[in-house]
Amino acid sequence: MFGSAPHIGVFGTSTGTEGFSGVHGESIGGPGVSATSVGSVGVDAKTQTGPAAVRAISAGNGHGVLGSAPHIGVFGVSTGTEGFSGVHGESTGGPGVSGTSFGSVGVDARTDHGPAALRAVHAHNGIAGEFGGNVHVSGDLLVDGDVKLKGGDLAEQFEVVGALDAEPGMVVVIAGDDRVRVSERSYDRRVAGVISGGGSYRAGIVLDRKSCGRRRALALTGKVWCRVDASDSPIEIGDLLTTSTRPGHAMKAVESSKAFGAVIGKALEPLASGQGLIPILVALQ
Repeated sequence: MFGSAPHIGVFGTSTGTEGFSGVHGESIGGPGVSATSVGSVGVDAKTQTGPAAVRAISAGNGHGVLGSAPHIGVFGVSTGTEGFSGVHGESTGGPGVSGTSFGSVGVDARTDHGPAALRAVHAHNGIAGEFGGNVHVSGDLLVDGDVKLKGGDLAEQFEVVGALDAEPGMVVVIAGDDRVRVSERSYDRRVAGVISGGGSYRAGIVLDRKSCGRRRALALTGKVWCRVDASDSPIEIGDLLTTSTRPGHAMKAVESSKAFGAVIGKALEPLASGQGLIPILVALQ
């Protein structure tokens, strides 16, 4: 079936019961129904009785429904009861529904009745997609596989107090409930950790995020770049680090009697002399 017109290429209406279609197409190779529009809508289908406004089955290697448009490739709305879908896709090979967008949203799904706006079941990938923006989940997020993060540490935000601002890589000490300040003395047992975000590492997870005040992400565990001072003693790989008299800097812990409770972590790279920024493994002890 092929249709061409300035407004509607093919128009079909069915007022019968479920199982009858306004436009019905079947194909064992290409598309059952193919519609192209350069102005408005390629395929516009509505139903008040049947479960599907558009139902397409492909027995070949093509798509059940393939839509292409400057804004929305395929748009589906269902106002029925639970169990009916605006867009429903099934596949035994590739994805049931595949959406690609270079401007906005690949797949946009909304529901007022059913339990899920977007429900994907697949033997390999339930939902396969790449997102350039943010993802907001208002309910619970259940993951059966692994959560893969590119960051290097687990961090939590704290309010920074004191005259010195805590910059990435600086060592800070506890200054009260939910508050830290830049370290300024050696072997300080109030040491809390290192401000995340220095060098090439970024926090993998940041807890207790708030947008108010001078809040900084403090690395609690994992890999982080830290400002160190090797003026008095060279730092070797594996050396225990503690606070120093240079504000915000760590140094090699050479006095074991003072180091207990004041250790920040272990050096992952050496520093022969002077001050620098090196990666360390945060392990408060």
